[in-house]
Amino acid sequence: MDDHPMVLEGMNNILSQMNFVEIIGLANHPYKAMYIINTLIPDMILTDINMPEINGIEFTAKIKKEYPEIKVIAMSSYSERSYISQMLQNGASGYILKNSSAEEIEDAILSVISGEQYLSETLQLNRQEEQEMDKIPLMSSREKDVLLLVAEGLTTAQIAEKLFISSHTVDSHRKNLLTKLGVANTAGLIKLATKYGLL
Repeated sequence: MDDHPMVLEGMNNILSQMNFVEIIGLANHPYKAMYIINTLIPDMILTDINMPEINGIEFTAKIKKEYPEIKVIAMSSYSERSYISQMLQNGASGYILKNSSAEEIEDAILSVISGEQYLSETLQLNRQEEQEMDKIPLMSSREKDVLLLVAEGLTTAQIAEKLFISSHTVDSHRKNLLTKLGVANTAGLIKLATKYGLL
């Protein structure tokens, strides 16, 4: 899925040359993509990050929540570590750049199909970066919501009101976040979440 017609057409041409790939749908909008997914339930989705109304990170999280068996590969012009970590955190199995060659796109698809994780050759992480990304804990969508609002400086009461949950529930999510990230307070939470690209 991509909101640029030329990118969609180019990807369609590349994928059409792969005899093991069957293209069952192209979409230039998340809602159209979700209709195709709900109707046909593909094995794999290639999605951009920068899209209208809902970004590829949120889109991936939604797909993996509703269809955990569907593999997702991010296809982006962004090479920043924060985008990579957020996509992987939300369930993507691969991350390639839009200027990747047809051979690399094929390698990415084959790797992800076989259950491996694939990062574009120009994005290969060094050992320290891999270790850092391995430390990123899995968080529920609600914990992510609370984390983002904590980072915005909202109080427990304000977060509860915004998310339509109780203050007690917000406190529980806060405690879970502190435990998962291994920090003692909100300042440490925001610092580490920023480092891991979760904000």
